[in-house]
Amino acid sequence: MGVTKEDVEAAITSALSPSQLVVTDTSGGCGASYEIEVVSDKFEGKRLLERHRMVNTALAPHMAEIHAVSIKKALTPAQAQPQPEPAADKPQA
Repeated sequence: MGVTKEDVEAAITSALSPSQLVVTDTSGGCGASYEIEVVSDKFEGKRLLERHRMVNTALAPHMAEIHAVSIKKALTPAQAQPQPEPAADKPQA
């Protein structure tokens, strides 16, 4: 059997202690392809490429069985906060 969603979650949680983590099996259940969204304090001060490398390093023990990993988001907690929308200029009625 391939790598499970729980295996991916455990590996990332162990390495990055995320405050948010979403792992989606996009392989149809065989465990060969995943999309990942992760928010971690450990990304603070790191460039996007470094963050992706950190995720890939966390998954290294499983990569022989995983065909594809798509890291959709690798954010710091501050970056993950919803940004207020700018006030639209509305004409007075």
